[in-house]
Amino acid sequence: MAIVDLLMPKMGESIMEATILKWLKNPGDKITQDETLLEIATDKVDSEVPSTAEGIIEELLYNVNDVVPVGTVIARVRTNVEDSVSPSGNTPVFNENQPVEQVAQPSSYTPDYAETVPADAPHTIQAAGNRFYSPLVLNIAASEGVSMVELEAMPGTGNEGRVTKKDILQFVQDKRSGNQPAAAQPATPAISTPQVPSTTAPQQPAPQPPSVRAEAPLSSSVNGNVEIIEMDRTRKLIADHMVKSKHTSPHVTSFTETDVTNLVLWRDKVKSQFEKQEGSKITFTPLFIEAIVRCIKKYPLINSSVDGDRIIVKKDINIGMATALPNGNLIVPVIRNADQLNLVGLAKQVNGMAENARNNRLRPDDTQGGTFTLTNVGTFGSLMGTPIIPQPQVAILAVGAIKKRPVVIETAQGDSIAIRHMMYLSMSYDHRIIDGSLGATFLTAVARELENFDPNRSI
Repeated sequence: MAIVDLLMPKMGESIMEATILKWLKNPGDKITQDETLLEIATDKVDSEVPSTAEGIIEELLYNVNDVVPVGTVIARVRTNVEDSVSPSGNTPVFNENQPVEQVAQPSSYTPDYAETVPADAPHTIQAAGNRFYSPLVLNIAASEGVSMVELEAMPGTGNEGRVTKKDILQFVQDKRSGNQPAAAQPATPAISTPQVPSTTAPQQPAPQPPSVRAEAPLSSSVNGNVEIIEMDRTRKLIADHMVKSKHTSPHVTSFTETDVTNLVLWRDKVKSQFEKQEGSKITFTPLFIEAIVRCIKKYPLINSSVDGDRIIVKKDINIGMATALPNGNLIVPVIRNADQLNLVGLAKQVNGMAENARNNRLRPDDTQGGTFTLTNVGTFGSLMGTPIIPQPQVAILAVGAIKKRPVVIETAQGDSIAIRHMMYLSMSYDHRIIDGSLGATFLTAVARELENFDPNRSI
């Protein structure tokens, strides 16, 4: 018999953690290699994780809704193969019966913590409020006697202010040496009598217990005949991303309109032949993306991001396309290297991504790495919109519904009124680096590209 550790797999370049949605096996169940063990979620994409070993499930180390870093041991399988090697290569095996005193270290010793969590370590990653702590940080906190109140008050240098291994080790070291900042000093546990702030320490409210923090807004704002709907995981992520974007980028939105009559008539003329010839439908989206890509090449600053005081101009043009899901949520799959695809290639990529999104078949990487985003608010009948920028991009363009309207046309023979297919365009951009002149110029350039569409072009 041998115990094999199953790890949370790496699912993309920038994906560092995943949320456990559902365990499909329980301890004691048999499992074969490549059989699905659990379902996970990364950002807004759900995935299945297969087992890398065959045997009996020995234990599951995390609960549903726990957030687990990539590379962490999530389960153990008892196999019939002697001397099996753990996939991690150097993952330590913890003895659950080992007394805590055996691993205690002198106060001057800085432990080299393993990047895995013992089976008896806390499994709940989400603490009071919306702050998350990795299993490693919770393991160090438990080993060093750092309370949850101290964790809540601890400043974090990680992504979105999260507490990292370096942060908590520095806190422990400062605590031992007596140099701990006043703001991070441990308070009396939240369940005890309320504290009176010291006259010498910065006065800030003591953290409330989780139950009080979660229920206070509800009890103060809900009354009368109402229905309370719990946000699903995707909606919570969308809400978090939207608020973060508004807090990060000063949004400015510019508007214009374009005459897309030539484009509409060309599509109506070729759509049957296109589907028969290419085996894929031709929608307006690839035509819009084609025009956007051409303009990005003329104005590359639109295809950038901000890092502190630096502007990072992206050489790759990866176009995100906002896609509505059947449950009403939104997801943004990315067409990578859109500038290297012709119209047929764009059409197939757009249709494939949209189909995968609607059927929950997107891979984690399919929503990563976008450099500019297109959203079609006209799909739902809107004439125009003021979209929110998906971070860390600096611009997002919205196309409205195409409507027939009487407009004035300037000709060599004079002005005339004609029925034309008109569409509004709007673009929100990050005013930290995109000024009104560049934003309006780019938007107008896209409008002109669509307006000057060649009605005689071949497929």
